[in-house]
Amino acid sequence: MNNNQHNIGVINSLLDTDAYKLHMQQAIFHQYPDVEAVAEFHCRSDEDLRPYSQEIKDQIAKLATLSFAEGEINYLSTLTFFSADYLKYLRNFQLNADDVYVDDSGEQLSITIRGKWLDVILWEVPLLAIICEVRCAHLYPNSTPEDAIKQLQEKIARFYHNAQDIDLSEFSLVDFGTRRRFSKAVHHKVVDYLKENMPEFKGTSNYYLAYTRNLTPVGTQAHEWFQGHQQLAGELADSQQLALNRWLQEYPNDLGIALTDCINMDAFLRDFDKRLSERFIGLRHDSGDPISWGEKAIAHYKSLGIDPKTKSLVFSDSLTLDKALNIFKHFNHQINVSFGIGTQLTCDLPNVKTLNVVLKLTECEGRPVAKISDEPGKSICRDEDYLDQLRTAFNLANE
Repeated sequence: MNNNQHNIGVINSLLDTDAYKLHMQQAIFHQYPDVEAVAEFHCRSDEDLRPYSQEIKDQIAKLATLSFAEGEINYLSTLTFFSADYLKYLRNFQLNADDVYVDDSGEQLSITIRGKWLDVILWEVPLLAIICEVRCAHLYPNSTPEDAIKQLQEKIARFYHNAQDIDLSEFSLVDFGTRRRFSKAVHHKVVDYLKENMPEFKGTSNYYLAYTRNLTPVGTQAHEWFQGHQQLAGELADSQQLALNRWLQEYPNDLGIALTDCINMDAFLRDFDKRLSERFIGLRHDSGDPISWGEKAIAHYKSLGIDPKTKSLVFSDSLTLDKALNIFKHFNHQINVSFGIGTQLTCDLPNVKTLNVVLKLTECEGRPVAKISDEPGKSICRDEDYLDQLRTAFNLANE
C-alpha cells in the first residue's frame, strides 16, 4: 500500500459486514451473552501473507476505533427482526483489538481471536476483507475497479447469451462478496453496476451496501452457529437440532434459511424433521455437488408431504454466473432457487489470483468445535479425537 492508502482504514463502518453476522450476534446477545469462543484464521492458498502482518495489525487497530453511526442504527431499526435491546447494545459496541493475536513468527501468518462469542463473531468479515485488500494492493497496485467492471461486463454478456432461450424471471442473484473482495472500491463498483444493469440482481449480504444503495440485505446463519452449539448442547448428537430450534426461538417469522453442511447434508436431513422442515422456508448450499444436494433437498421435502415449490434453495459455494445458470436450468420449476456469488464477482480482475482465506470457530467454552461439511478439506479442527466424536454422534463413522 502507498502512504495515502496506509493511513486510510480499509473498513470505515462496522456495518461493512455480512448480514448473518449481526443476525447471529443478536441471537447470541439474547441467548449466550457470556459464552467464550476462539476463532482462528487459515489461509488455504499457497501464499505467504507474513510480509503484510504489520499493515494488517495497523488496520485492526483502526477497525477497533469504529462504532455504529446513529444513521446506521436507525436503518437497522427499520428491519422488523432487530430488537430494541440489541440495537441499544450496538450503539455502544466496539471491537477490542486486544482480543486479536497476530503472529508472523511461523511459516504462515497466524491470527487467533479470543473472547466472548458476542465480540468474536464480528471480527471475521472485516478482518478477512482487510487481509485481502492489503495483499491485493501490494501484489496488484495497477489494477483498478474499472478492470473488474470490464470482466463483469463480459461475464454478464455471456450469461445472457447462454440464457437467451430461458425465462429468467425467477432467477435471483445476490452479492456475497465482502470477505474476499479485491478491495472495497471494487466491491462497491461491482454492486453499483449490477444494480444498474442486471434485473436479476436482488440484493447483497453486505449491510453497508444495503443501507447506502437501498438494496435488500440477505443472510441468516453461518457454520459457527452450529459449531458453537456442539459445546452448548447436553449431547453432541442433539447440537444440530438445538441450533435450529434456538434460531427459530430468536427469529420465529424471519431469516428462515438453514445452512446444511456443518456436518453434512445427510446428517442434517436426519435432524431436519417435519416440524423444522415446515418452519424453515429453505436451505443453503455451501459445499459438495450442488445438483445432488438439491435433489436430496427436494426428495426430503416430498418424503414429508411438503410441496418443494413452497420452499427455497440458496446456492453459495464457489459460484460463477455460468455455474448459477446451469443450476437454475436444472431446478427451475421444481423449487425456488437463488444464488449468492462472492469472490467471482468482487475479486475477478485480469491476471489477479484470488486468495482463499477463512476464519472459523475452533473452540466454544474452552472445548473444541468443528465442521465436517460435504467437501473434504474444509475443516480446521486439529483435534482428531473430537472429530471422531463428531462422526460417531452423527453416524458418520461408516459413511
